[in-house]
Amino acid sequence: PKGEPRRVAFEVFEPKAEEEVPGGTVTRAKASCVCCGVVLPPDRVRAQLSGQRGGADVVFDAKGRRIGGARMLAVVTLRPGETGRHYRLPTGRDYAAVRQAQARVVQMLNEWERGGKQGLCPVPDEPLPPIGTLGFRVQRYGMLQWGDLFTARQKAALVGLLGAVNRSRNSALAPALACAFSRVAMSDMSCTRWNAVAEKMQHTFGRQALPIVWDFAEVVVTVDAPGNWKSGYELIADVVGASRSTRPAQTQSGDATKHLLPDETAEAWFTDPPYYDAVPYADLSDFFLVWLKRVLPWNPLLRDPYDPTNPLTPKSREAVQDETKKDDGRVKDRAWFEETMAEAFAEGRRVLREDGVGSVVFAHKTTEGWEALLSGMIRGGWTITGSWPIATEMGSRLRARESAALATSVHLICRPRPDDTPVGDWVDVLRELPRRVGDWMERLQGEGVRGADLVFACIGPALEIFSRYAKVETAEGREIALAEYLEKVWEVVGREALAQVLGTAEARARNGAAGAVEEDARLTALFLWTLQNTNSDVVEAAGAEGGDGGAADDDDDEASRRSPKGFTLMFDVVRRFAQPLGIGLPKWEGRVIETKKGVVRLLPIAERAKQLFGEEGAQAVAARLEQQAVLGPPSLQGVLFPEMEATPKVHGRGARGRGRRVTAEVSDEGLTAAREATTLDRIHAAMLLQAGGRTNALRALLKAEQEHGPDFLRLANALSALYPKGSEEKRLLDAMLLAVPR
Repeated sequence: PKGEPRRVAFEVFEPKAEEEVPGGTVTRAKASCVCCGVVLPPDRVRAQLSGQRGGADVVFDAKGRRIGGARMLAVVTLRPGETGRHYRLPTGRDYAAVRQAQARVVQMLNEWERGGKQGLCPVPDEPLPPIGTLGFRVQRYGMLQWGDLFTARQKAALVGLLGAVNRSRNSALAPALACAFSRVAMSDMSCTRWNAVAEKMQHTFGRQALPIVWDFAEVVVTVDAPGNWKSGYELIADVVGASRSTRPAQTQSGDATKHLLPDETAEAWFTDPPYYDAVPYADLSDFFLVWLKRVLPWNPLLRDPYDPTNPLTPKSREAVQDETKKDDGRVKDRAWFEETMAEAFAEGRRVLREDGVGSVVFAHKTTEGWEALLSGMIRGGWTITGSWPIATEMGSRLRARESAALATSVHLICRPRPDDTPVGDWVDVLRELPRRVGDWMERLQGEGVRGADLVFACIGPALEIFSRYAKVETAEGREIALAEYLEKVWEVVGREALAQVLGTAEARARNGAAGAVEEDARLTALFLWTLQNTNSDVVEAAGAEGGDGGAADDDDDEASRRSPKGFTLMFDVVRRFAQPLGIGLPKWEGRVIETKKGVVRLLPIAERAKQLFGEEGAQAVAARLEQQAVLGPPSLQGVLFPEMEATPKVHGRGARGRGRRVTAEVSDEGLTAAREATTLDRIHAAMLLQAGGRTNALRALLKAEQEHGPDFLRLANALSALYPKGSEEKRLLDAMLLAVPR
């Protein structure tokens, strides 16, 4: 009504087109008012939510009317005898249930306080990690205790559930039920997401981070839906049922650098070590610990063995690179991490029998992480004898969907290195390296291993050559550092990969292929080859994260939807295969790749259209190309790629004019400065002509390329095998290849 303030009203409808769905209201913590359009800056958004401890709960007045806080957008229901989900707007009864849950939580806390605060608080009141901790963003919004992550209704449900589990304290099922409870806890909290495709709730840990979310799904733990109590205990039951062990195991919390076992007592030593600076393990595990302490208060493993006053997981001795933390006054930098890892591996070497075997799991994607791990292993007295990629990662997880995350974990197999190991000769090591990598790469590819998985799985056999010696020296007596050797490993892997991509026999005949193919083609081929993984049905990533496991930002929902498309790899991975093969990355910035925040994006061909065809666009250039095809052999460089020339400009009559040739007026100075179009440029141009439906122009270009030589089709076929299935590039490339004259 006129004169009254505007109000927000929601409706449930099924859109017929994407344009009917309004855009999001939050971008990088900036919130837009849907009534007046005013944009609140991030500091104001955070200040307002901080006043409500994150804003996940509803604020009521004395009469039970909602006046602030979280707002229900819709209620998802199931109907007996009907398939699918149904949606309705919330009613007063829905909010009444929320208010009743809030009253129940207040009652629980009052009872605890009246009882002299005996035992733990019913709702976790332990502090969240400080602001700045890797992967954590919720503290900026007033969520300062672990209990702040849960709404009142979630707190009431979880406390009731843990009470039921507590009553089975004397049962052998209690630990298994506690694990099931943990599954429910990470689903019944305020940082979950709604999966609009599968129409279900997604638990909070889609990656190893705890970012803020702007709208969340709250599951009722007693209904038949993902995240309920039944799904929790059924999963644990499946794991227990799959176990074939009949002997009880013993677990013990301890420091990996000070093992409890005597010398040479273990037949096998298995570890999944920390990944350098990628994941805040201890901080993330606190999410589960704070509840498990309440579910199993009698369990001694749920206490810090080094600091009885610490209510959370042990942090002081955690082996992770995090320069915000210290160990006995020393910053946990890279040097500290590598020394600690070496101590831990030395302890593993000590407790393992001489004929024993060790296995080290690793899935980190940056080579710094690999170097830190391998340095610790070699310094700890191990010889790496093999590496096997094992599919352990869920392809549906957020990390896998948004970048070239490894689809496998690499299991490094190692043996104790004898104390009397000799010194290795650098020349012998380098001589053996290409053969070992080539044989292993061929074997793994036969097993279906591809791309980034294959790159890192080749490290094990390569390291066996190096780590079998106490040290490796040159003829002059200079000791070779591991980092120097790994540079050679990356070079050999890159050359072998390029040889296989472009045809092994022919490429090797061309002196290893690196010099036979232009830089941008080498970069693109190796990029796509590394991008591949064992789950090869991949589509373009809609953005990238700043690093493994970390949150892109605290407010990345809307921003990630608008991120540029393209395939992405960590900059470090690209740099490692580019440098040894003479590929200068800065030269191709803005032309083939784009690097931001440590992530390299391979530009989609759609973003190269202006670069390849200039301001006039593909249609005008195609018309000129068709015209030249009639008048005489096309001069591709003169017709295509105007943006690549410093001074040359194409002049002539209208695009469809006849009777006059199109001529290029080029100065000597302009010719010197002009950039020649590469084979990759011409392939991308052909793909864009295919996309535009310019069949005659495409045929003219393909005919000219066939007359020019085999490089165009050789590279085009190689790229067709490399582009992920389902990508637009592969579709256009395959369609273009079908148009090649036979």
